Amino acid sequence: MKKVSKEEISKMEKVERLNLINSCTGYKSANLIATKSADGKPNVAIFSSVTHLGSQPALIGFIMRPTTVPRDTYKNLKETGFFTVNHITVAMIADAHHTSANYELGISEFDKTNLVEEYKEAIEIPFVKGSPVQLYCKYINEYFIKENDTIHVIASIEKLFFEEDLLHEDGWLQIDKGDVISLNGLDGYCLPKLVDRFQYARKDIPTKSFFDSKAD
Repeated sequence: MKKVSKEEISKMEKVERLNLINSCTGYKSANLIATKSADGKPNVAIFSSVTHLGSQPALIGFIMRPTTVPRDTYKNLKETGFFTVNHITVAMIADAHHTSANYELGISEFDKTNLVEEYKEAIEIPFVKGSPVQLYCKYINEYFIKENDTIHVIASIEKLFFEEDLLHEDGWLQIDKGDVISLNGLDGYCLPKLVDRFQYARKDIPTKSFFDSKAD
């Protein structure tokens, strides 16, 4: 296997370093976070850092890059206290990727792509139409990460919307049925497919698949 040291990484050309370090940690979630400013201007941007933090209460987190430059997403969610998380499908890839372009503060990516705002149940924050899993979230807290000047935003899931055919009887969502994509690095879009699903692991007991006909 090829070996690359910390010193060699630090000396790499910027794009090569970005590509290597963003891809070496494995597949990441790919989501569109939509917000609206206090004066009603919508915004949508792609994020690869949305993660589950807990189910009781239902919490998620994501990483906001340094705010040394204007960040519509951060500005808007701090103004209103709410945002939506929308899974990206195969059909959305090009438009979702385009939301990473460096538009001026206040320019809506909904106006620069084919992504369409969708509104539900008197919720004023937009969702992304066509996304098979959508979360309406409330800003709870944030933690400054001094090592690289990023911000870990913590939020609660206030409402959850999803296509019913993704749902299994035990509450599990099989998101590959919705053509939901993941990210490999900064710009590699992948379509995961379910390989297997296993029952709760217990010590000294062989792991059993949910799809094993012999499983209890």
